Amino acid sequence: MARKGFLKEDNKDDNIDWSKLDTNLQAGGGLKSKASIFAGRLFSIVKLIVGLCFLSFVYSGSVGFLKELGLIEPLLRRYFWSGIISFTLIYLFIFEPARIYQKGQKLLGLIFKFFAPLVKVAPYVLPIYTIIIFSLYPLFLWIFNSKEPAVTNYFIFLGGFSWALHLIFSAKSLRSRQGDFLKANYIFGFSLVYIINLILIAICLSLIIKDFSFIHFFDGSFQAAKNIFKAIFKQIFIPA
Repeated sequence: MARKGFLKEDNKDDNIDWSKLDTNLQAGGGLKSKASIFAGRLFSIVKLIVGLCFLSFVYSGSVGFLKELGLIEPLLRRYFWSGIISFTLIYLFIFEPARIYQKGQKLLGLIFKFFAPLVKVAPYVLPIYTIIIFSLYPLFLWIFNSKEPAVTNYFIFLGGFSWALHLIFSAKSLRSRQGDFLKANYIFGFSLVYIINLILIAICLSLIIKDFSFIHFFDGSFQAAKNIFKAIFKQIFIPA
């Protein structure tokens, strides 16, 4: 009899409504999925707010950079803008040198492969070709005579050309990412990339052009950004 009772209990287990159990499991998974989506959206909103704050540094940095650039020799300034405009025209009307950009990303990946987080970030943040070009400048001065102005002109042109290449393709890569809620990743990511690249190109120019001061650029940009935040704070929190 005990055996029959045991068999009867087994039959009860076999009669479980598995469809309801699957529904409950799916409901639990759905709740986790919804929580994950909500957390992702919330994080995107935070990134959007931070990215909008970065825009003040984008503006102030650009103004400070253009101010310092206006102090250098007109010929050098023309070569720098010629490099930027030349790449932009090539990109828009001739072809997109995406493979050149990708080669640079792979090179940075190899350089920073020992530190995984930098492998993902460095290709967007560091303008590898611009860094290489300005690193070679002292060598070319030594080879072709330090008094030859054409060497500096060509390097300024190549610096502007490579800088434009990096910014345009970084912007395109960040913009093409899927699932970018409210474009938060793009606004945050490219604003940060632009600010860092602006600082790097200012350092490079200050090293080879005596009239370009990185200290003046950085101080002027920081003060301008601080004034923007002060004005916004007064408008929001201090009644008229």
